[in-house]
Amino acid sequence: MPKKNSQHWCLVLVLSCLLAACFNNYSDKTQIEKIKQAGVLKVGTIYGSSTYYLAADGAAGFEYELAKAFADRLEVKLEVTPVYDLHELFDLLDNHKVDVLAAGITASEQRKNRYRFAPAYQNISEKLVYKQGAERPRDWSDLSGNLIVTEKSSHLNLLKKMAPDTLNWSETSNKDSEELIQMVLNGELDYTIVDSNLLAVNRRIYPELAIGFTIRDEQQQAWAFNKAPDDSLYAELIRFFGEYRSSGKYAHLEDKYFGHVRDFDYVDTRVFIRAIADVLPKYRPWFEQYAEEYNLDWKLLAAQSYQESHWNPKARSPTGVRGIMMLTRPTAKQMQVTNRLEPEQNIRGGARYLSSLHQRIPARITEPDRTWFALAAYNIGLGHLEDARRIAQGAGADPDKWHQVKKYLPLLQKKRYYKHTRYGYARGTEAVNYVENIRRYHDSLVWFFGGH
Repeated sequence: MPKKNSQHWCLVLVLSCLLAACFNNYSDKTQIEKIKQAGVLKVGTIYGSSTYYLAADGAAGFEYELAKAFADRLEVKLEVTPVYDLHELFDLLDNHKVDVLAAGITASEQRKNRYRFAPAYQNISEKLVYKQGAERPRDWSDLSGNLIVTEKSSHLNLLKKMAPDTLNWSETSNKDSEELIQMVLNGELDYTIVDSNLLAVNRRIYPELAIGFTIRDEQQQAWAFNKAPDDSLYAELIRFFGEYRSSGKYAHLEDKYFGHVRDFDYVDTRVFIRAIADVLPKYRPWFEQYAEEYNLDWKLLAAQSYQESHWNPKARSPTGVRGIMMLTRPTAKQMQVTNRLEPEQNIRGGARYLSSLHQRIPARITEPDRTWFALAAYNIGLGHLEDARRIAQGAGADPDKWHQVKKYLPLLQKKRYYKHTRYGYARGTEAVNYVENIRRYHDSLVWFFGGH
């Protein structure tokens, strides 16, 4: 054999041995070691208001933020692959294009036979929904129209197991749950089945979406991943969810996306949505102008004003606060408002006052908690807010987190607590409802006008 060919084959043999060694070395690594070696956590999810969406300032969503926290813990980058339906989602896992699915997946027994699940992080129920105004179905026997659910969903498995043989229903691979909700609202579909957390988010925009009956209670949602010979990814997920919960970060994230939407008022939501079209355009330029002047979000200022007065410039409370932002006489004077019934002046004064409260919240408190505390102070006063934060701290809670302090604000109405505070009695429950209502109104305005 010529010397040149001999050298060529020797080089090929060496390279083959090196590649084989590298492959064996890689294949010997655990699942979590492979993720860290690649420096990327690949996550599959579904587009949706409770999972993943693109906001004005980038990616957002409950599942996205949870996945980002896990990637940060592993000290790797997060690579998200969002899809439009469950069929595409599980294909990502089946074809090993992602490491884990984070998409509000119900950990059903059927899915557990095929995939592995991380520790459950949320319990949901499954509701049959219809459009308000139609006759309410209270059980399966009351259904008299068309019912459609998404393909590969837990709702489909539920129908196969629980629905009577006489019930007509179908499945679709072309539409997701939120599109089916829209079909119900448009009168194109009589019924669909929705998870309770997704329902709560959507009813703040679509008050006509009504609950017929609960089909199944207390289903666990968890991340799904492929079964593997080693337990490394599962063990890491157990540690992550354990630490994330014990640190209070999970409760903070859940409150951010779901804490303010669980209570639903059909009449109020309908009236608000009508007012967005009929009343808001008259005052929006001033909300925008003074929000910009005082470094606020105009939609937040508008939401607060609606909570205060329903955008009525002549509103008056029994305690004497007046105007579209409901200013007291002392506050109006301090904010240089000479006529509380003049809407532009009142909006300017309210914006200036909210901004001043926002600046006076301790600097260590970050957003969005800083804004929720400022709103609570607008309603109840900084002194009472500080009393509640001290009570929370004394009970071992974090005084810098709204989702924890709001549990202690109602204690300002109980003598055994307020008699030991600096500022005494206050209607703490009212302050909590005030902030949570504003958050709901703000979410609706964001949905209508964009932003975050």
